[in-house]
Amino acid sequence: MQVSLDNKIAVVTGASRGLGRSIAAALSSAGAHVALVGRDTASLDETARLCGDNARVFPCDLTVEGEVTQLESRVSQTLGKVQILVNNAGVNLRKPVTDFTLDEWRWVMDTNLTSAFLCSRAFVPHMKGSGYGRILNLTSIMSHVSLPGRCAYSSSKTGLLGFTRALAMELAPEHITVNGISPGPFATEMNTALMNDPQANAMFLSKIPLGQWGKPDDIGSLALYLCSDAACFITGTDIVIDGGWLAQ
Repeated sequence: MQVSLDNKIAVVTGASRGLGRSIAAALSSAGAHVALVGRDTASLDETARLCGDNARVFPCDLTVEGEVTQLESRVSQTLGKVQILVNNAGVNLRKPVTDFTLDEWRWVMDTNLTSAFLCSRAFVPHMKGSGYGRILNLTSIMSHVSLPGRCAYSSSKTGLLGFTRALAMELAPEHITVNGISPGPFATEMNTALMNDPQANAMFLSKIPLGQWGKPDDIGSLALYLCSDAACFITGTDIVIDGGWLAQ
């Protein structure tokens, strides 16, 4: 299916690598002008080179309210009104709950959940009144199931799933759709340590019926579809893309 997002303005957070980079590239390839947001300017520049002339870099710490306010202003002045928001920024800290400091817990929560709230609050007004808007929140299969050492991550992603459902109901009268994408094990930087650990890697592969790690480009294709007119009746749901993990 050929998707055109010509003249659409999209914001992709966590666009410096991994799934965010793939989503930004997919939206850009369909003609969207993409604001690449994150803290690692050098890596954002690499994403911009991949996306071509349709991308602009906007360094921002999404856990800081004032910086998100400034981000909204800079994107608006540079690109115009935003119609697509992809809340992809995320971190994972794997350890027993008793080993977490409060600052570490807050870091995971603020990056994975609070940033989505701040960005949605900032950019939803851009979408209202236009009859079109798309918000995608990168949840996780860890919002449906979990593993040891994932207390903070699972809590943040489950919260993001609830946020997705509530926001979808809130914005439905404006024809703004809000959906979650729950990736399973994908071959990204976040999972490099697991992939490089033969025992952990074998364990993960044994749980994936398709027998392989996901490819980031698969997420880009799904995001592109959800932003298209063909997906206008899909809202308030979470699409699992996990090689069959949750089907077991």
